[in-house]
Amino acid sequence: MSELHYIQNGDYQIPALILEEQPPQKPLGKYGRMRKTYLKEHRTALYNNLLLTGKLTAHLQEIDEAANGRLEQMIPELAKAAGATEALKARDPMRWVGLMNNCKAQAEEIILTELINN
Repeated sequence: MSELHYIQNGDYQIPALILEEQPPQKPLGKYGRMRKTYLKEHRTALYNNLLLTGKLTAHLQEIDEAANGRLEQMIPELAKAAGATEALKARDPMRWVGLMNNCKAQAEEIILTELINN
């Protein structure tokens, strides 16, 4: 924002806030949208600061990419610790699916705590 303009509204002059144009970016993923909702509901000052400085979209993209990368890294580690092997997948597919779902839920809970709701 380079110059501040005001709009007359009754007896008051209200600043006309105009955001700078941002280049188009890829759509937000699940974790970026979750972070945006968290910021809106629980950290309104930070949300408004990021929004007014034009850094909100970049912040949300960064969180989304970090969360997805962390999820891809954590699921194999948790699956190995839980014993969800290819042999189990061939022998008892339903148990394997249950273990993998549990691993994904654990990884997402960690991501929510560390990245989204922080």
